Amino acid sequence: MNRSNLTRNKRKIIMITRRSALLGTAAAALAPALAGHAAAPVSGHQAPAFYRFKVGDMEITAISDGYGAFPRIDGFVKNADAKDVAAALGEAYLPTGVVRIPFTTLVVNTAGKLVLLDVGNGDMAAPTSGTWMANFRAAGFTPDMVDMIVISHMHGDHINGLRLKDGTAVFPKAEIKVGAVEAAFWFNADNAAKASAGMMKTNFDNAARVFAPIAKDLSHYAWDKEVAPGITAIGAPGHTPGHTMFAIASGKDNFLAVSDITNIPALFVRHPDWAVLFDTDADVARATRHKVLDMVAAEKMHVGFYHADFPANGYIERNGSGYNLIPAPWVMPV
Repeated sequence: MNRSNLTRNKRKIIMITRRSALLGTAAAALAPALAGHAAAPVSGHQAPAFYRFKVGDMEITAISDGYGAFPRIDGFVKNADAKDVAAALGEAYLPTGVVRIPFTTLVVNTAGKLVLLDVGNGDMAAPTSGTWMANFRAAGFTPDMVDMIVISHMHGDHINGLRLKDGTAVFPKAEIKVGAVEAAFWFNADNAAKASAGMMKTNFDNAARVFAPIAKDLSHYAWDKEVAPGITAIGAPGHTPGHTMFAIASGKDNFLAVSDITNIPALFVRHPDWAVLFDTDADVARATRHKVLDMVAAEKMHVGFYHADFPANGYIERNGSGYNLIPAPWVMPV
């Protein structure tokens, strides 16, 4: 370094040091004036988690039911190395030793009916979940406003909000619709008998707990038919035999609620060949996932996920052999 450069650098250091000293003096002078102002208390609570957006003339409200969290076990992704799963979580800035699964339902106001797409965990949730009803009410809704509830599939995190632990029905006035294919599987006594233990038995027992008291009043919907004005049921089997998505259309706008074709997008959107522990038929689920992600990426379609971070909607883009979820921009419904 030549002498002139060295001189210039020394001058810069002196100037920075003088600025720092001046700022320190100013801060010291202000300290007595600020000392009388108490710091605001830490809330410890999140704001109510609901989010509205429009699809044509319809207003959709996403309602968060919090999330479930548990230590990551190697079998959560059935066909991937644990190191690869941890790396995928890390790349998405998620904890690598914990699986955190968000829950987000949709309320669709068709201007004629108020329709719920799934109902969350109810009072059978993990400590970090079970916030659905509080968020639902914060969004301006009450259970007696609901005209119809449409169930995508019969896993507990989608149906337990219908009935409390003590058996109380939460939406006694609403029409409840379940898929014909899904009902044929979960309400079949032979299928239930074969599920003698583990997760499948739990799911069969829970479906009976929730639906047996209202079996005669249930409506069954078919795939490729409207379940409510502007809302069409689309078959998406694999996660469960009758797993269903919902296409919502109004005017020129379209939206696809993909339910559980994937779990955590950082894992199963980015790596669509990976199989989650909860899929009834991993091969069928994988084929469905590829088909749907290909379609919505090609059509640049607005989509909503049940298990993506709130508000759980956005767009899909191809990325090599997988895909990325691009969150939709925050908007004010008008």
